[in-house]
Amino acid sequence: MSIQGLVVLLFLSVLSVSTIGSTLVENGSTSTTHHKSKGKRWALLIAGSNGYDNYRHQADVCHAYQILKKGGLKDENIIVFMYDDIANNTENPRPGVIINKPNGKDVYHGVPKDYTGDDVNSHNFYAAILGEKTALKGGSGKVLETGPNDHIFIYYTDHGATGLLGMPSESDFVYAKDLIHVLKKKHAAKGYKSMVFYLEACESGSMFEGLLPKNMNIYATTASNAEESSYATYCDGDPGVPKQFGTCLGDLYSISWLEDCDANDLRKETFGVQYKRVRSRTNESHVMQYGDMSHIKEFLYTYMGATPKTHSYAPFTASPSESISRTVSQRDVALLYFLQKVNRAPTGSHEKLEAQKQLRKEIARRKHVDYSITKIGELLFGTERSSKVLMNVRPAGQPLVDDWECFKMFIRTYESRCGKLSTYGMKYTRAFANMCNAGVSLEKLVAVSDQACSKKHV
Repeated sequence: MSIQGLVVLLFLSVLSVSTIGSTLVENGSTSTTHHKSKGKRWALLIAGSNGYDNYRHQADVCHAYQILKKGGLKDENIIVFMYDDIANNTENPRPGVIINKPNGKDVYHGVPKDYTGDDVNSHNFYAAILGEKTALKGGSGKVLETGPNDHIFIYYTDHGATGLLGMPSESDFVYAKDLIHVLKKKHAAKGYKSMVFYLEACESGSMFEGLLPKNMNIYATTASNAEESSYATYCDGDPGVPKQFGTCLGDLYSISWLEDCDANDLRKETFGVQYKRVRSRTNESHVMQYGDMSHIKEFLYTYMGATPKTHSYAPFTASPSESISRTVSQRDVALLYFLQKVNRAPTGSHEKLEAQKQLRKEIARRKHVDYSITKIGELLFGTERSSKVLMNVRPAGQPLVDDWECFKMFIRTYESRCGKLSTYGMKYTRAFANMCNAGVSLEKLVAVSDQACSKKHV
């Protein structure tokens, strides 16, 4: 071969390597160089509730799926946990359809049913994150089979409380300490290059406050800080929300980031920019961020993909007051739901009588929890000190409790003697943490719980 031929061959070889290194794959993988893969995009989406009154959580998750799917992620790289009791619920005025905003498009179509019903639980959630197929109990078997070059996006929406997140089963919780342990284990196994975690729940900041290290390449944002509720929106009674839905279609923090993704080019928007937009629109709670702040400079595209470059965007420009007419505390949505059922039912009908019964039961459950927690506190710390001790908030940067096993045990002890906390009663989990921090013994808690709940609980 001539010298000129060798030069041409060398040039073509260099060009080939350069082309491989700059190629961007639109199927859930980021670009691959000749020497080192930049990995794939993976996502885990979870709605941790059930029941038609919690319509919004599954609507949020389905909407998130559609964004990722449109962004080019494959179903094999998207894991979905949702009870799947909304789309075909007898109360759904649009059978087989779920919407996430008034007059919105169907977001349910095509969503994978990886973990549904009782398979939506903390055990499977942890196993899916860790990629442990053999630990799964039910479901599709899909897990985050990720490596050191992959990017992971996790989105969790549900009821929460200080130090924990709910699951469909009332006796199953995702505790902050356990979640952080799982994330640390994933990091130690080199199971990702970077991770972004979006969390919608009351007191959601407590899941990361003082617990999530800054050196694990994880960036997290939450709907609220460690001591306040998060809020539902697009609720029955709002302008434009059809009355027949009877509940809320979305959550304020969630629809803020979801609709922001719909309206903008994810190739050009960073997490820092989205955080500011979501924080501005989520005007009922304090949207927080935790972990590795270097990721705020990354583009959403790195984790969520993006629509084809030919797609045209219509940026959302309405002010928060114009876009959100009313919000409802997550813990009060069930009350709104039962009240609307009573108002909609025909006078004197069996339907109305049943709705009134459900409403009275919900109110009675709330009164019982309020009374029992207050009584337990008074028996432990005295009438004057009780409220101050139970509701004490530690300085920012400190975790909720020192002894997490005590925290878990105290919640289980209360529920075994006084009944389930319920979504409303979850607001008192801080009280149990402070009992542990104050050195209350298990034997003492058992005694005062039996005394406070001597009457049959609701």
